[in-house]
Amino acid sequence: MSHAPVLLAEAMDALALKAGGVYVDATFGGGGYSREMLARADCNVIAFDRDPDAIPRGAEMTAQAKGKFTLHQGRFGDLSPDEAVDGVVFDLGVSSFQLDEGARGFSFQADADLDMRMEREGNSAADAVNGLSEVALADLIYNYGEDDESRRIARTIVQARAAGPITRTLQLADIVERAVGGRKGARTHPATKTFQALRMLVNDELGELARGLSAAEGALKPGGRLAVVSFHSLEDRMVKRFIAERADAQGRGSRHTPDLPPERAPSFALERKRATAPSDEEVARNPRARSASLRWAVRTDAPAWDELEPPALATRAEAEWKKLS
Repeated sequence: MSHAPVLLAEAMDALALKAGGVYVDATFGGGGYSREMLARADCNVIAFDRDPDAIPRGAEMTAQAKGKFTLHQGRFGDLSPDEAVDGVVFDLGVSSFQLDEGARGFSFQADADLDMRMEREGNSAADAVNGLSEVALADLIYNYGEDDESRRIARTIVQARAAGPITRTLQLADIVERAVGGRKGARTHPATKTFQALRMLVNDELGELARGLSAAEGALKPGGRLAVVSFHSLEDRMVKRFIAERADAQGRGSRHTPDLPPERAPSFALERKRATAPSDEEVARNPRARSASLRWAVRTDAPAWDELEPPALATRAEAEWKKLS
C-alpha cells in the first residue's frame, strides 16, 4: 500500500515554512505532509492521527527526526492552544491506507465487515445500517451523502435487512445498486455516497472538523498559517465559511450608518480567496486527488473566536445515532 499526499507542494507553499518553526500535521495518515515539512525546513512537527494503525507508520520518522517530530494518537481537536504553533495543515477524510485495507470496511472494493471506525472503537457502520429508522437513513444519505436517491436507497436497505442483518460491504453496495438501478455511465459506483455518509456519521467527521478548526485557531501564533485540504463539498463549505467569517469580520457601514463598528476583530487574514485545485498532472497520477480543494489563511493577533459549531444537517440521523451509541 502507498499513500500519495494530495496538493503537497501547494500546501507547503501555503504554510510558508521557516527554520525553527513549529508545525502541526493534524492528520498524519501516511506521513507525507510531516515528511515534507521536515525535509523543507529545520523545523519541529507535531502530528496527530486518531487511527491506531497509523502510529507504527511514524516510528521510523520519529527515530530519524532526532527530537523534531512527535506523533500522537488522538483527534486533531485535541490540539491545545498552549502549543503556540506556526502552522497547521489538515488532510481531511479517509486515508489511502484505510481505503486500501479492505478489512477496515471503508470501501466496497473488497468484501469485509461493514466497519468504518477510524479508532476501532464504538458502534460501526453496520450498527447504523441495521439500527437507524428508514427516515433517519434517508436523512443521513441525503445530507451527508448528498444523494437525491436517498429515500429509495433507505427504503431498499430497510426491506433488505428485514430478511437478516446487513453486515458486509459488498452486501450493502449491492443493495444500493439494486435500489437505484446501477446508474449506467456514472463515473462512480452508486454506493459511493451512501458509504461516505455512513463513514461521516460513524466518525463524527463534521463535528471533529469543527473542533479541529477551532483548536487550530487557538493554537496558531500571529502570522501562523492554516492550510486545509478537503475532498467533498460538505467539508469545503465548512472550511470556507470558517475562514470567511473570521477573516471578514468588520462591520459594514452604509450611507445610513456610515460609522458602524466592527462586529469582532478578524482572527484570520486572507491572501487568496479562491480554493486551489490539483493540477491535471496530479489528477492523472493520483485519481483520488480529483475532488481535492485547498484553502488557507493567516492568523492575526486578534483573540480566537468562539468554537465553531458544525452545520445542523442530518439531525434525525444524529439523534438516533446517539441513542444507539
